[in-house]
Amino acid sequence: MVVDLLDRQVELDALAAAVERAAMGHGSTVLVAGEAGIGKTSLLRSFQAAPGRARILSGTCEDLFTPRPLGPLLEAARATQGPLAEALRAPVDQNWLYAAVADELGAPPSPTVLVIEDTHWADGATIDVLRFLTARIHSLPAVVVISFRDDELGAGHPLRTLLGGLSSADATRLTLHRLSARSVSRMAAASGVDRDELFRLTGGNPFFVSEVLAFPDQTVPPTVVDAVLARVAALPADVQAALDLVAVVPSGVEVDLLRRLVADLAPIALAEQAGVVEVRDGVVGFRHELARRAVVQSVPAIRQLMLNAEVLDVLLRGEDPDPFRVLHHAREAANDEVVVDYGLVAALSASRMGAHRQAAACYEEVLSRGQLLEPARRARVAEAYAWALSNSNQLDPAAGAAAEAVDGWHSLGDTAHLVRALVTLSRQQWLTESTAASLASAERAVSLTAHDLESEQHAIARLNLGGLLVVLDREEAGLTHLDRALDLAQRLRLPHLVALCHDYRGSARLQLGDRGGEAELLESVDLARSLDNHEFVLRAYYNLVEGFWRLGDLDRAAEHLAATEDYVRDRDFPVYTYMCHARRLRLAGRAGRWDEAAAGLLELVADREPGMIGRETLPFLARLRVRQGHPDAESLLDQAQEHVRRADVLEWKVPVGMACIEHGWLTDDPDAAAPYATMLLEQTDRAGVLEQRGELMRYLCRLGLPGETFPGCPERYAAGIAGDWEEAARLWALAGDPYERALELMESEQEEPLLEAIGILDGLGARPAADRARRRLRALGVTRLPSRPSSSTRDNPAGLTNRQVEILRLVGTGMSNAEIAATLVVSVRTVDHHVSAILHKLGTSNRREASARIGSLGLDEPHGP
Repeated sequence: MVVDLLDRQVELDALAAAVERAAMGHGSTVLVAGEAGIGKTSLLRSFQAAPGRARILSGTCEDLFTPRPLGPLLEAARATQGPLAEALRAPVDQNWLYAAVADELGAPPSPTVLVIEDTHWADGATIDVLRFLTARIHSLPAVVVISFRDDELGAGHPLRTLLGGLSSADATRLTLHRLSARSVSRMAAASGVDRDELFRLTGGNPFFVSEVLAFPDQTVPPTVVDAVLARVAALPADVQAALDLVAVVPSGVEVDLLRRLVADLAPIALAEQAGVVEVRDGVVGFRHELARRAVVQSVPAIRQLMLNAEVLDVLLRGEDPDPFRVLHHAREAANDEVVVDYGLVAALSASRMGAHRQAAACYEEVLSRGQLLEPARRARVAEAYAWALSNSNQLDPAAGAAAEAVDGWHSLGDTAHLVRALVTLSRQQWLTESTAASLASAERAVSLTAHDLESEQHAIARLNLGGLLVVLDREEAGLTHLDRALDLAQRLRLPHLVALCHDYRGSARLQLGDRGGEAELLESVDLARSLDNHEFVLRAYYNLVEGFWRLGDLDRAAEHLAATEDYVRDRDFPVYTYMCHARRLRLAGRAGRWDEAAAGLLELVADREPGMIGRETLPFLARLRVRQGHPDAESLLDQAQEHVRRADVLEWKVPVGMACIEHGWLTDDPDAAAPYATMLLEQTDRAGVLEQRGELMRYLCRLGLPGETFPGCPERYAAGIAGDWEEAARLWALAGDPYERALELMESEQEEPLLEAIGILDGLGARPAADRARRRLRALGVTRLPSRPSSSTRDNPAGLTNRQVEILRLVGTGMSNAEIAATLVVSVRTVDHHVSAILHKLGTSNRREASARIGSLGLDEPHGP
């Protein structure tokens, strides 16, 4: 409706400008965000209907129980016979699909606009394609438009990783806000409805306003549900019955399917005339998802079952039914047999396309009806479920599913399958920090194959044990098993196992200080790429990052990190996305960008219990908080130490131990640091950890404990240990670490270097170290000390800055970001960033929850001067 486009001219102009830039060869992404009913679809339809020379491809994500992979791209491809349609007709190959979608957007006539709506419901495979496109769109004569409900993106929502990777230079962000009171008054001018009451009840939500105005003679209903149901109730009974049927199909009903569902389309025509449903591209659906849900919620549960059963029956009698739609309606119709059959088909389809979350959801539905599965089939499904969960970073449930598979194969006495299941379980147990159990599972798998040392099962079990020993810091023992596994895998021509053997061998060599491991890891990458095994590619890539980081060669680690990020960007592997993001934040922290690092690490730590991959985040967040003198430093250290006790690996012990040692130094409590000092002196007395041992020795000196150089000690640590603060400071400056440079300047016992150190530390927000530097200046007899910087976050609750407190108060008044920007005379983009930071710091998921915290934070009234 035209009235819905009030207050939207700025957004329409931004979309038109993006098309103009694309026509000149400068492609871009446009993000259209807002709550349900805010007018995203109306805006995009108006944009698509406007005269112009852009070719439009459009698709919508489905609100199915688990959406079919690539659903919106399949819909978009209906409008073309080009490379995208061809790639989607065949069994989907990810590399071919990526090339095809780029070719499609680059093909004449140009520019092309790809519109993907409702991506808050997107499947993993679709998000992968969007990641690929948005990273490369600048070189295409095209625009990618992505719409989503920003209030439905929780902390772990997969779309967040895509959005978080887009800078302001990569994307135009259009956040739609509710209509102003003036615009609502204009809409209601000819209706006779009380304009003030209309605005008060609808809050300016365009869809709700339009629904209320559909019946202007009635009392203004209190909710959108009431408005929709009042409209439907005015229609004849046969029309209402037809609408009930349409309402249980979330994605809309194709006209062909509708003809098979209802004998007479006349009631649907009446509903269309009444403006309740619409026909678009051969699909009959409600004008808005809010309206569909309102109707569904009004239908009695038993009738919903019956209606879904009708849809299911028609789908199953059709040719080649879509397994995801069948699964959805079978689930809603409580048809367990069909859920099992089509849930497995859907899960396999999702896995093949890299939509691991969708695959896991399908397997879960099947296993919840496990009584319908034969024992062997149940065990097989449980193992597949474990990998789908693991690949989507749901680690504890993955370990549970793997244990179920082991129990199943054990009860059946099927040794061959039991060995594979034990290997799966061992991997999941390691990821969840059950390292002793993981080793026991791995050794059990090897023992079960002792009678057949030339079998594939033995190669798998031996490889798994060797790889596990490597990550448990027993590299030499691991290499013995890996050498035997590699020889067997090569003789049996098992290229997947060969790739993984090279991966763990290369990683072991790097951990032992042998840089030749890099070549072997790259060999693993190449082999895994040739096999199209994305998970093995990422394992090897990331082991390169970890290996060089451990050696202290951060430049080389950063090169491999960039390659890992480039590969994972287009693929749905949340574990690797998590780890890559964590390493980037750690680099930011080392470079002195502490606020950026702390905010990012906090978000990752708060996302979920990370298990073993938490070693990437929690120790470094704890140490950063120690350096900041933050109140939560000790609680974070306690959490990290619990992981050390569970995991018992160097990747946890060293960073947590060093954080505790530094905390002891900064708080003048060397006794608290002593246990970790003793442990790390022993644990780092081995090959491959010279960087870590050098750091330990340097901090022992600061604590007043014996610390000494050793063969291979990194120069920047050796200089500090030897008392050459000037050389150490110079080397830390070259390394790009301002904090460590400042700590060495503090050793000078001279006024000028100490003043420089204080300036650096104050700039970083390193209060404890800055206080120590000031005390040293006083000890030198300096009476005029640099004043401490004012810290707005120190005085405000929840770590909010003064500006964020101000914005939170305005959010509490109901202002939109645009209105706040106008009030404060800043850009909307700036307000967007502040609001996002506020939600994160308060641990809330939306503006409403944040507003509710104002009183408890003592922010009801502005602070006095």
